[in-house]
Amino acid sequence: MSNVEAEFIRKTRARDLGIPFDGTPGPLNAITDVKGVEVGHCTLISGEGELKVGFGPVRTGVTAVLPLGRGSSDPVFAGWFSLNGCGEMTGTIWVEESGFLEGPVMITNTHSVGLVRDTVIDWLRKNRFLPSHRGTFSLPVVAETWDGYLNDANGFHVKKEHVFEALDSARSGPVAEGNVGGGTGMVCHEFKGGIGTSSRRLSEKKGAYIIGVLVQANYGRRNQLRIAGVPVGLEITENAIYRTEQGSIIIIIATDVPLLPHQLKRLARRAALGLARNGSIAGNTSGDIFIAFSTANPEAANPTGVAHLTMLPNDQMNSLFEATIQATEEAIINALVAAETMTGIDNHRVTAIPHDRLRQILRKYNRLLEPRNT
Repeated sequence: MSNVEAEFIRKTRARDLGIPFDGTPGPLNAITDVKGVEVGHCTLISGEGELKVGFGPVRTGVTAVLPLGRGSSDPVFAGWFSLNGCGEMTGTIWVEESGFLEGPVMITNTHSVGLVRDTVIDWLRKNRFLPSHRGTFSLPVVAETWDGYLNDANGFHVKKEHVFEALDSARSGPVAEGNVGGGTGMVCHEFKGGIGTSSRRLSEKKGAYIIGVLVQANYGRRNQLRIAGVPVGLEITENAIYRTEQGSIIIIIATDVPLLPHQLKRLARRAALGLARNGSIAGNTSGDIFIAFSTANPEAANPTGVAHLTMLPNDQMNSLFEATIQATEEAIINALVAAETMTGIDNHRVTAIPHDRLRQILRKYNRLLEPRNT
């Protein structure tokens, strides 16, 4: 039933189709371009046909983002932001209060948040990662989007072992996108959605830093969709599935720029502008929740002594804001392009965005990057 992405299989990405984006990506164009960051997925797909609660069909999973990898328990500076709050991201009150993210960021479906949260504590305990200087308690960060159009969401199919699989399989390198992990059953602009990632390399004068973004995209109506400024959703109107605005998106931003928590909160806010570039209005029932962390300033959370910190001045943050917006925009489109058509409960079918048709539309609006002759 479960499938850990033990072997990465590269799927088509937005740039492969000639979609133009601003900025320069890192080597992998992924959140894992930020040194230390690891990502793991556990994907659950089984059954077909009529919904039988507790038995499926199952189209769900778990995604884990570890700021410093499985080998570190060092907290990192973090900040979070809610653009619209019809959703959940646990642990954020302590992130706000302390300024630190202590452990991984997990993403799953709405009704699995509690189990994933509790299991993360057990995983931290078994790996001796609980912050012993203040006792043995933990307040994990676990976020969600709703996959109930395709998945037996009330069947509670995510189990403890699946959370362990996502965490234990986390690694650096290329990141699987589309119908994987927490994004397995998600829908974006009424096309198949899911997990997407992107990164931006900052200029040398900023120290050659990286901004990386990972999204779980599950938001938006078809007619709102814009890609590279083109009204793609108005051009591809067939196979729409919703009557009203609904859905959510979780955005995780990682960087190696030395930033303090208040600056990371500023960075998290900018993800909203990348989301808006693709047409989101952050509707009433949308959970648009973002978290940003920095892998700089190691051991800043040490309970004794005086921490000696570095930070980039606020006056130098404009390029970081721009990079966050650009990487968020592209990560969402990567999720759409990588996703594949899926049929779920009661034979609900969500189609993937058609690559050839998308290229034709971009060409029509003079926005397609044609391949160079060699």
